[in-house]
Amino acid sequence: MDRDAIRQALKDGRIDVIGTDHAPHTLDEKCNLYFAAPAGLPLVQYALPMVLELYHDHLLSLELIAEKTSHGPARLFNIPERGYIREGYWADLILVDLDRRERVEREDVRYKCGWSPVEGRIFRSTIESTFVNGHLAYHQGKLDGSILGQRLKFNR
Repeated sequence: MDRDAIRQALKDGRIDVIGTDHAPHTLDEKCNLYFAAPAGLPLVQYALPMVLELYHDHLLSLELIAEKTSHGPARLFNIPERGYIREGYWADLILVDLDRRERVEREDVRYKCGWSPVEGRIFRSTIESTFVNGHLAYHQGKLDGSILGQRLKFNR
């Protein structure tokens, strides 16, 4: 099965990173016929909870998830001072409650397009807080946009 092959490739190192191709198209745009509908889905808000489902299903370890979602992208794209919890690095962190379920409701979707393909789904983990450059940007459902992120540098 394709899913099993992808999961195995993550485990054995043939796939280096887990990422998203966030594409916040409106629901009207996505409801077109297949060849007329734009590619991609609005998924970035729920990307980590979706990956953590693989942890709950005992398919990926937390260490491997951290490697594939953080360390790996920083190495692959040669992004200085990112991707690790280290002295002198930017504090880009997510705090997760692995034991608190969250149901995806349309009113909680943060995308400007206003919808999510995972509406109604219940994830077994919840994002409690997100720090961007050391700033608490999200905490228990509330965004703080007073300090924005910054452009990443790629040493490639």
